[in-house]
Amino acid sequence: PPMVAGAAKIRVTFQVDADGLLSVSAREMGSGIESSIQVKPSYGLTDGEITRMLKDSFAYAGDDKVARVLREHQVDAERLLEAVQGALDADGERLLDEEERMVINLQMDELRELMQGTDGYAIEQQTKRLSQVTDAFAARRLDSTVKAALAGRNLNEIEE
Repeated sequence: PPMVAGAAKIRVTFQVDADGLLSVSAREMGSGIESSIQVKPSYGLTDGEITRMLKDSFAYAGDDKVARVLREHQVDAERLLEAVQGALDADGERLLDEEERMVINLQMDELRELMQGTDGYAIEQQTKRLSQVTDAFAARRLDSTVKAALAGRNLNEIEE
């Protein structure tokens, strides 16, 4: 189903049967929707090739996990950068002073630079720092939105 980039959590299962046929199933964890296919090779795989492929999958599982975690941190960082940039464009001049904007922009630049590398932990930590630095800005935006929604209304109108 359609959803925001990076929000889908998908479990992919690979199975090789005795005849060398590969079955792949994918399940979207949020909705439970599942799809599967069976891959039939145009040439036969020997038992040795299948065994080697399975051993390789286990041997590289750790590397695959590290790569997945890195990508997850990059996606989280990108989402935060987009949200903060949108908020700055909409309300930065009105709700932040020059020093606050400078601090936020420096943190954003640091995160963008880290995203070019391969240190998932550093990306995660900088994402947290940027989030903390923008907490007060987010609160001001919320206050501003609530004030605008309530402007010119009295208590009786709000309770209804």
